[in-house]
Amino acid sequence: MKRWVLLMASALAATACGHDFEPPDPQVRVSRAEGVYAAELFDTVTWASDSERTVAGNAVYAEKCRRCHGPLGQGGTEYANERGLEVPSLVAPNPAFDMSLDSLRWRIFTGHAKGMPTFGVAGVSPREIDSSAFYLVFTLRPDVLGTGGG
Repeated sequence: MKRWVLLMASALAATACGHDFEPPDPQVRVSRAEGVYAAELFDTVTWASDSERTVAGNAVYAEKCRRCHGPLGQGGTEYANERGLEVPSLVAPNPAFDMSLDSLRWRIFTGHAKGMPTFGVAGVSPREIDSSAFYLVFTLRPDVLGTGGG
């Protein structure tokens, strides 16, 4: 209890001193993430099966991506629209960006300045990033586009 009181007092003192917290500029945030990204982060990620990887990827997508990209990856969700975010479709036949597994890992890790979080430096593990990228490439895109799925 005493420790909690000290933490609260410290928090109140910090806010009372007149310092305002300003998050980093979005481009600076992305540049920092790009500076620590390395494809080798994914070299040690292994899966017992593609099925296990897909299930894990679906869970990560549902928790981290669906709010903006929607349950089928089409973007334009109410959440994104309310925040003025132009969220691209992940399932368009001719996507605006490279949808390869390696490119998606990079994009998920680094985010982008127009609103996508820098998940790789925000506590999302390489394993979670790998599974969500795999889910997008081999399940979500093929299922929505009618080309099968893994």
